[in-house]
Amino acid sequence: MDDKESKVKKIVFSVIAACSLFALFGCNHRAETDTVQPAAMEELKPMQQSWRGVLPCADCEGIDTSLFLEKDGTWVMNEHYQGARREPSSFASYGTWARTADKLVLTNSKGEKSYFRAKGDKLEMLDRNGSPIQSPLNYTWSQ
Repeated sequence: MDDKESKVKKIVFSVIAACSLFALFGCNHRAETDTVQPAAMEELKPMQQSWRGVLPCADCEGIDTSLFLEKDGTWVMNEHYQGARREPSSFASYGTWARTADKLVLTNSKGEKSYFRAKGDKLEMLDRNGSPIQSPLNYTWSQ
């Protein structure tokens, strides 16, 4: 039994010694800390996006409208008057666009401004003052 007891004591002693060494190394290990630098603020870059919808029309079935925003800050809008009795029934306009905190502002080639606001993945047309249009009709486009 002496021999068996001796082996058990050696194993217990070895386990205790190994645990002590791991504990010492764990306490002594100092990870080098890097100073966290704030991320550089990236300038907001225009994004290429497009929307499409049918806007209400007083003398036709609706205005099928497509708006394309280009990365360079320009836009193109195509409008087709559905069921229009007069020609031409399709028009294209263009200009520059800019974002404010909550609005998209389109300025056409004549300097006239149009206002929109994002609602999820949709774009809602606003009135000439940049306020929501108070109407039961749909002034919203989808991507």
